[in-house]
Amino acid sequence: MHYFVTGATGFIGKRLVKKLLERKGSVVHFLIRRESAGKVAALHEYWGLKGSAGVARAVPVFGDLTEKKLGVSADATKALKGQVDHFYHLAAVYDLEADAESQIAVNIDGTRNTVDFARAIAAGHVHHVSSIAAAGLYEGVFREDMFDEAEGLEHPYFMTKHESEKIVRQECKLPWTVYRPSAVVGDSRSGEMDKIDGPYYFFKLIQRLRQILPPWMPGVGLEGGRINIVPVDFVVDALDHISHQRRGGGACFHLVDPMGYRVGDVLDILSRAAHAPKMNLFVNAALLGFIPKSVKKGLMALAPVRRVYRAVMQDLGLPEDMLTFVNYPTRFDCRETTAALKGSGIACPDFKDYAWRLWDYWERHLDPDLHIDRSLRGTVAGKVVLVTGGSSGIGLAAAHKFAEAGAITVICGRDTDKLDEACAEAKGRGYSFVAYQADIADMTDCDRFVQQLIADHGGVDFLINNAGRSIRRAIESSYDRFHDFERTMQLNYFGCLRVTMGLLPGMVAKRKGHVVNISSIGVLTNAPRFSAYVASKAALDAWTRCASSEFADQGISFTTINMPLVRTPMIAPTQIYRNVPTLSPEQAADMIAQACIYKPVRIATRLGVSGQVLHAFVPRIAQIIMNTSFRMFPDSSAAQGGKGAKPQLSPEALAMQQMMRGIHF
Repeated sequence: MHYFVTGATGFIGKRLVKKLLERKGSVVHFLIRRESAGKVAALHEYWGLKGSAGVARAVPVFGDLTEKKLGVSADATKALKGQVDHFYHLAAVYDLEADAESQIAVNIDGTRNTVDFARAIAAGHVHHVSSIAAAGLYEGVFREDMFDEAEGLEHPYFMTKHESEKIVRQECKLPWTVYRPSAVVGDSRSGEMDKIDGPYYFFKLIQRLRQILPPWMPGVGLEGGRINIVPVDFVVDALDHISHQRRGGGACFHLVDPMGYRVGDVLDILSRAAHAPKMNLFVNAALLGFIPKSVKKGLMALAPVRRVYRAVMQDLGLPEDMLTFVNYPTRFDCRETTAALKGSGIACPDFKDYAWRLWDYWERHLDPDLHIDRSLRGTVAGKVVLVTGGSSGIGLAAAHKFAEAGAITVICGRDTDKLDEACAEAKGRGYSFVAYQADIADMTDCDRFVQQLIADHGGVDFLINNAGRSIRRAIESSYDRFHDFERTMQLNYFGCLRVTMGLLPGMVAKRKGHVVNISSIGVLTNAPRFSAYVASKAALDAWTRCASSEFADQGISFTTINMPLVRTPMIAPTQIYRNVPTLSPEQAADMIAQACIYKPVRIATRLGVSGQVLHAFVPRIAQIIMNTSFRMFPDSSAAQGGKGAKPQLSPEALAMQQMMRGIHF
């Protein structure tokens, strides 16, 4: 039996050809553009064809879908005439983001050219793979015998899929059958997929939720219409089986999931597959329907609203009009398909059973971040990076990472001996630091240091505001120590601002630059005993939020890292921290590197975010928890002026330390 296939290099077409070639004695002719001739060998290999006899069973026919009669030569057309038993038309644009012009050229004009060519070669039967999009936004159940009833066809994708099917129905004089698959996802057995489309647009959002929230935290999902999803293996198996049944022309089959899921259910299933927070609470997207279209249109006419909407959609990897389809109103009857597949063993698997395979394949092969140079070297090589407080602890660990990645790494600190030791250590590892002695708490010295940086390096590309001071002392032990609050504010807030504001004009002139401010998890959890430290870091956080808003359109970005407890010399005086689970300086440096690579607005641990959420929604409960921990952990002997005995922790306190890794107690 001889076949002709358009779209044979596509996701469905490639698998359909492989299925057809499994039939004994079958020969498949497939349309391919002349400039894609180099792909033929790889296709033969994918289809498992070996030797001249095998290769002869898959014959490339050179042409172009957008040309009349597919642009196939007269000789090739003559050779095929009367030879093709089944003609499968799969070539089309399946993309919500494609422009209307290209969709019209391929979906509508391409289908007309295909019908003309099928007639020219006198094909036995034309099988047109349409889409459920041909129904538009029909309100209710769309049956397989319905077509003209379609409504809501304003979107180019819906319109072109409907019009292309109309061409087959009205202009094709050969026997024809139409197949309408729903949203086609990867293989239910392997998860294999070739592009991000349909439900895959939500994968990045779910991944983000997993990164910032613990899996046990209840998630808020979006409830909307039903989304019908089918795996590619079901579509291919059903298409192959039904197309070989003896029947006249004019039939239509819905290759859909008979059940279908609501949008909220799909998001929840994918969240479970990704080990992300489960979506236990849903907001009904139908509520958006109560907003008059005139109001929506008026809002989108406002420049700030448009910018915010586009930025959010771009950040989440969603097409701008994706939310238009959240309230998808159509359900699909598939009784003809069910009857045709009866006894074949072919059935659409339950989405719950294979969603994890889709997620696993996406995260390993399709996640857009995999195809972007996200290495630290690719980000900072040859760039000037300043790390304040870079002679020890977190700053030194970060400086080593930047220097290893090829950055011109500048460090500063008050202690000349420590700076010399850091430079010697770097030299021993095969690279170098540029070290400057500077006291960030001294405004005059800050100004001198900034001017020297500008003179020597022309400013910086990345600024890591790491220099800081922490004080662990209860307020009731600080009544006569107001200077604790002054000196933490002087270094952690004023010094940081002095350096940043001195370097910002240079960044503005170059229209690029990134500032990383090392804050504290204590700002999110409102840690007791750290009022001086947390207040200074909270001030820095607030300033950063204001600055990031002002410089957002000038190529300058800011990241706040709400750093958990790190084992550095700064926490050494506090004895109870000796057995507390903390981050190492190297782990903290990794967070700083990620801040420079991805440039997020904020980096925080799940525990820190959970603490912030707790304070936002149930502040009284958060106060009780923090007060309990305050009474559970005593002041250090240093905080008590050396008068207190060595602190002894209760079993409850030890247990809380282990549970709340990184929290300041």
